[in-house]
Amino acid sequence: MTNATFSRETAEDRVIVALDCGMDRALELADMLKGHAKWVKVGMTLFYAEGPAAVKAFKDRGFKVFVDLKLHDIPHQVEGAAKSVVLTGADMLTVHASGGQKMMQAAMDGARAAVESVPGTQMPIVLAVTVLTSMDDQTLASIGVESQAAEQVERLAKLADAAGVGGVVCSPKEAEIMKRVLSADKCIVTPGVRPKGSATGDQARVTTPSQAFENGSTHIVVGRPITQAVDPVAAFDAIVDEIVGA
Repeated sequence: MTNATFSRETAEDRVIVALDCGMDRALELADMLKGHAKWVKVGMTLFYAEGPAAVKAFKDRGFKVFVDLKLHDIPHQVEGAAKSVVLTGADMLTVHASGGQKMMQAAMDGARAAVESVPGTQMPIVLAVTVLTSMDDQTLASIGVESQAAEQVERLAKLADAAGVGGVVCSPKEAEIMKRVLSADKCIVTPGVRPKGSATGDQARVTTPSQAFENGSTHIVVGRPITQAVDPVAAFDAIVDEIVGA
C-alpha cells in the first residue's frame, strides 16, 4: 500500500503524535488535536512521570494509545511488564528486538495473558524495535555492531517475524526492506519522519511523511514538528494533506 491509496480519514489514522512532554502540555495538545489525530504516543518521559494514569487520560478522550517503553530485560520480566502495559489500555506497545526471540515471545505471552485476565481487553499490536532512528552506521560500530544499519534492521526484523510479534519499528529508510522481510499483515511503524523544512534534531535516518508511506510504512510517528509548532493542529493537518496529496 502506498500513500496514493490513502483517504484523509485513513491518513489521520496512520499518523501517531508523540507526546514527549509533561502531562499538562500533553493534555493541552490532546485537546487541541481531538477530532484530527486518532493516535497518540506515550513514551518514557510521560509514562515514568505519570504512570498508567497518562494512558487512561488519553483513552478517555477517545484516542488510541501507543505505549512506547521499549521493554528489554530477561523474558520473565518482559512477560510481566507486557501484561502490565496491556492492562493500562495500550493499543500498541514496544519491545527491543535485540533482546532476542524468546524475549519477544515472552512479550506476546504477557499481552495474551492480559487479554485473557480481563474480559473485554483487546489484544494490542506488539512491535519490535530494530535500530533506533538516532543511530547511524558509526554509532552501531561504536557498540560493536559491524553491520550497517539497514543490515542490522533486516536481521532483527526477521527475528521479530519469527517471534510472531505484530510488526516492527524502524527508520522509514528501511521500510521498503521490511515489506520484503515481514509477513504481509505486519505493521511497519516509522519514527524519524520530518516534514520538509523541519529540523532533524537527534534523528539520523529520516524521510518526509509521504516518502515514508511510499517506502512501505503503515504508520508514522511524529513528535516535535507537531507538538512544538506554533499551531499543532495546522502542523498535523499539513502532514495529512501531504500524505493524501502526494
